[in-house]
Amino acid sequence: MDTTHDAGHPSRQAYSILHVAFTIAPIAAGLDKFLHLLVNWDQYLSPTLAKLLPFDGHTFMLIVGVIEIVAGLLVWFRPRIGAWVVAAWLWGIIVDLLLVPGYFDVALRDFGLSLGAMALARLAEVYAPATAAAAPQPARA
Repeated sequence: MDTTHDAGHPSRQAYSILHVAFTIAPIAAGLDKFLHLLVNWDQYLSPTLAKLLPFDGHTFMLIVGVIEIVAGLLVWFRPRIGAWVVAAWLWGIIVDLLLVPGYFDVALRDFGLSLGAMALARLAEVYAPATAAAAPQPARA
């Protein structure tokens, strides 16, 4: 009997933890781009990238906030896709941070987060099937 879908199974619990975390974290970070309660996010924008923008850096960070909120919602409703989107988004952030002296530690943290997002995407293959027909069927006695 396959027990991997039981709520008490460690891989099911890992999926649930990552699913909630990668829903809440991007939404919270995205909202804070507007509120600046945690940090002034504008400081993380590379001057190199800021020079390439057709508008100011703050406006760009507000756009980033909207994208992060959408990514968090995508993880909640479509974790098989959303987790890969968040992982890719984190890689974009890592590239930006590597262009800003003094933020290599934050880039390393985001690398770890991207690995967690990829783990969620892989676990979602089992615990969030694409269609109801693909959902595992309970074992019959």
